[in-house]
Amino acid sequence: MKKQLLLLLFVFVYGFLQAQEKKVVEVDMTLDEVINLAQRQSLYSFRQKNMYLASYWEFRSYKADRLPGLTLSSTPVNFDRSVSSQFISEEEGYKFVSTSDFTSDVALSLEQIVPFTGGVFDVTTSASRIQNLDNDGVEYATVPVSVGFTQSLNGYNPYRWEARIEPLKFEQAKLEYLQSLESLSIQVTNYFFNVATAEINKRIAEVNYSNADTLYRIGKGRFEIGTVTQDELLDLELSLLNARLAVSRSEISIKQARASLNSFLGVDDDFQINCVIPSEVPELKVNVDKALALAMENNPDIMQYKQEMLEAERDVAKTRSESGLSASIRANLGVNKNADDLDMAYKSPFLEQQQIRVGLSAPVMDWGQRKGQIEMARSNREVTEATVKQALLDFEQDAVISVLDFNLQEEQVEIAAKADTIAQLGYEVTKQRFLIDKVDVIRLNSARNSLDAARRSYIDALRKYWVSYFGIRQLTLFDFENDRSLLEELDSLLQQ
Repeated sequence: MKKQLLLLLFVFVYGFLQAQEKKVVEVDMTLDEVINLAQRQSLYSFRQKNMYLASYWEFRSYKADRLPGLTLSSTPVNFDRSVSSQFISEEEGYKFVSTSDFTSDVALSLEQIVPFTGGVFDVTTSASRIQNLDNDGVEYATVPVSVGFTQSLNGYNPYRWEARIEPLKFEQAKLEYLQSLESLSIQVTNYFFNVATAEINKRIAEVNYSNADTLYRIGKGRFEIGTVTQDELLDLELSLLNARLAVSRSEISIKQARASLNSFLGVDDDFQINCVIPSEVPELKVNVDKALALAMENNPDIMQYKQEMLEAERDVAKTRSESGLSASIRANLGVNKNADDLDMAYKSPFLEQQQIRVGLSAPVMDWGQRKGQIEMARSNREVTEATVKQALLDFEQDAVISVLDFNLQEEQVEIAAKADTIAQLGYEVTKQRFLIDKVDVIRLNSARNSLDAARRSYIDALRKYWVSYFGIRQLTLFDFENDRSLLEELDSLLQQ
C-alpha cells in the first residue's frame, strides 16, 4: 500500500513539474502567414496533395499502358500421373493408358497496344520440355519467334475513348488540387477570424468590465448624495455583474477558437497564434465577363461536365458494339521445332508456324433485348446532356452572383470601418457626458452596445471580404490581384 502511495505521489509530482516546464509560445501571425502554415503542414493539405498524387500515378499508369510491355510467364513444375483415354492405332483404337509426365515451359512475350485500331501486336518466344517418367524419354519444343496481331472488328475501340477521357481526368485532378488549396484558405480564414473575433470579444469584455466597475463606483458616490436613484444604481451593478460574466465567457471562447485553429493547422496546444487583423483590403474590382470566361476555362466542374458527356457517348458506342455482331481476328506467323535435345530444338531447319482465326458471334433472336439496351444507353446520354446543360446554366449564374457580391465587399468593409470609428467617438462623448451627469445610464449602455456591435461588424466585414476573395480565386483559379493564373504555382506547391 505504501509503495502504491509513493508511486502515485511520484507520478503527481512528475506531472506537476512537467506542466510547470511547459511554456506557451506566442506568435503574432497575419492571415497570409497562417494560410502558408496550413498549406505546409495541415492534415487537410496533406490529404489533398496525396489525392492529387494518386491521380497523377493513375495517369502515369494509363500512359505506361500504351508503351511496349515485356512479360515473362513460366510453369517450371507440372507433374501429372493419371489414367487417360488415348488413341493407340487403327486396330486397337482408344484405350485407357496410365501415364507419368513431368512438363515445364517458359515464354517471353513483347506486347504493344495499337491505340488507333484497338488491336494488340505481340512478339513471342517460348520453349517447353516434356519427360515421360515411365521410359525416361525427353522431348523439347521451341518457338524461337512468333509474331501475332489481334484485332476486334465490332467497331468499339476502348483505347481511343481512354485517350479522350484519361487526360481530361488528370487535368481535372490538377484543377481540383488547386481548388482545394483555395478551399483550405477559406477554412483557415474562418478559423483565423474566429480567433480574431474571440480576441476582440475578450478585449471588449475586459474594457466593458473596467468601465462598468468605474461607473458603478461613481454611481455609488452619487447615490450617497442623491443625484442617482436606487434603480439607476442597481442597473449599474447589474451591468458590472454581466460584464464580469462576459469576461469569463470570452476566456472560454478564445480557448476554444485557438484550439480549433491549432487542430486544423496541426500544431501543438502550447503554440499560441495572436491574429494580426489585416487593416486594409486590396482595391480590387473583378470584371464579370473575364471572371466567367476564366471559370469556364479553369474550373474543374466544367471538366467534370465534359467527362460525363464523353462517358455517356462511350457507353452508347460500347452498348451498340456489344449488342450486335461481334467479330475478332487473330493472325500469327512464326517458326517452331521439336527435338530430343534442347540445342537441336533451336537449330534450323525450322517448321513454319501460321495461324489465322476469325471469330464471329451474332444474336439471332433476342426478343428486343439488344434494341432495349441501345435505347437505354441513348436515354442515359440524353439525361446526362440535359443535366449538364442545366448545371452549366446554374454554374454561370452562381459565378456571376459571386463576382458581383465580391465587388461589393470592399465598400462594406469601408462602411463598417467608418461605423466603428463613429461608434467609438460617440461612446467617448456619451461617457464624458455621463461623468458630468448630463446623460443617464440607459443612454450610456446604449452607446456601449452600439460600440460593441460596430466592432464586431467590422471584423465580420473583413471575414466576409477575405472569404469572398478566396471564393473568387477558387472559382476561377486566377489571382486577380497579381494578374496571373494559379496553374503557374502548381509545381512549386507540390515540392513543398
